[in-house]
Amino acid sequence: MKKMIIYAIISITIGYLIGNIIFTNKDLFKKNNENEKYYLLQEGTYYDEKILNNNYSSIKQKITEKKDSKIHIYIGITRSLEVAEKLINIYEDKNVNLSIVEKYYSNEELKNNIDQFDLLINSSKDKEEILKIEEVVLASYDEIINNSNY
Repeated sequence: MKKMIIYAIISITIGYLIGNIIFTNKDLFKKNNENEKYYLLQEGTYYDEKILNNNYSSIKQKITEKKDSKIHIYIGITRSLEVAEKLINIYEDKNVNLSIVEKYYSNEELKNNIDQFDLLINSSKDKEEILKIEEVVLASYDEIINNSNY
């Protein structure tokens, strides 16, 4: 009986010490993935580069990404699914079908800018104002990504 009490006290002490280490150093066990999730609104994927020269869409501001002989065209970026759905509904009214693509970036400036613009979009009710804000978001995204050599 005495032996069991000693083992119990030792086990509790070891458990307390390990628990204390784990909960005071949570960063040690975090996944070392600093990338943040973004939702890009994709207008389409194309194989022909001539599509870039043609005026195929009435949307002014867009992001084009060439990857694996495909051309991806995005017309919106956000960190919020709510904002993404709001933008999709606005574009559906203009007969533009979009899909949501998740991407991950680790740029702090991009994160801060998009978070601020998401707040503006959430507070706005005017569709044209939201689209203007999104144009600024895309221009900001383009500038930040091009300057950081992603």
